[in-house]
Amino acid sequence: MNAPLPTADTLRAALAGLLDGLPPKQAAQAVDRLISNYRGATPTDAPVLRDRSDVAAYAAYRMPATFEAVRSALTALAAAAPGWEPGSHLDVGGGTGAAVWAADAVWETGAGTSRTTTVLDWAEPALALGRELAASGAPALRAADWRRARIGAALALPESDLVTVSYVLKELTENDRAALVTEAARAGQAVVIVEPGTPDGYLRIIEARDRLIAAGFRIAAPCPHNDACPIEPGTDWCHFAARVSRSSLHRQVKGGSLPYEDEKFSYVAAVRFDARPAEARVTRKPQIRKGQVLLELCTVDDGLRKETVTKRHGSVYRAARDTAWGDSWPPHAE
Repeated sequence: MNAPLPTADTLRAALAGLLDGLPPKQAAQAVDRLISNYRGATPTDAPVLRDRSDVAAYAAYRMPATFEAVRSALTALAAAAPGWEPGSHLDVGGGTGAAVWAADAVWETGAGTSRTTTVLDWAEPALALGRELAASGAPALRAADWRRARIGAALALPESDLVTVSYVLKELTENDRAALVTEAARAGQAVVIVEPGTPDGYLRIIEARDRLIAAGFRIAAPCPHNDACPIEPGTDWCHFAARVSRSSLHRQVKGGSLPYEDEKFSYVAAVRFDARPAEARVTRKPQIRKGQVLLELCTVDDGLRKETVTKRHGSVYRAARDTAWGDSWPPHAE
């Protein structure tokens, strides 16, 4: 028998099949219109994704980036809690299911393993397409429950080991955001929230982080501590980047020629159980110069600080050259 494809490859293949029969120009126009709408104010009772062609075009364009961002956040959670694996996963506002694909990439399900998976979203066309895509995936994806629900203050969530909320908070009012995070904290043993890596996305993550800590959670990632963020408000923002392979639709819509792009995102992963956060987190792309690597770090005791690693540090220097933006530091921390 042929070995199954890795989750990311399976997802890419499933997404490639979405646009069969849809003219490239029409797909590009749909994506362009949807991007414009998402940059505006989207009322929570009026889904922007109206029909299958909208959803197919947008999923093919956006889902790989969401998948990679959420996978990065979940990978950091897994590193902080190496003995833990979710037996149940609730994805709130999950649309076509990028986060549940990401969870399966981190905690793979196969023969002899299982996970109860539920996706909630207000757009039925997105849920329908999510079911269709999941048919190509692992057991946890194929058995997922796709439910229509209005994401807002009145939403009651079932209890779950893992609750993910990705690229959703921006679409909600301030009151609905607060209510959703509070409800996620009540329902989940681990909560992971991902937002765009913009200054306002970071602020939404900080608000959520504060609310999770107040609810009794401890931060597993990216922060190495539960203290206040050391970034002075208005001077900078904490965000990371995930490498995304560009499809032909990406290149057509954005007019780019590179085969990849970097998805910028901010996130918080918080838990109710024991976790081992990184001793420090690399908060910017390391600067590699002749004989040295310059690291910008968020640390437990020193807040934000810079560290220079040189050749005389031997194996630590070699590790620094392989360290990426968003990784834990020092190298033995994971």
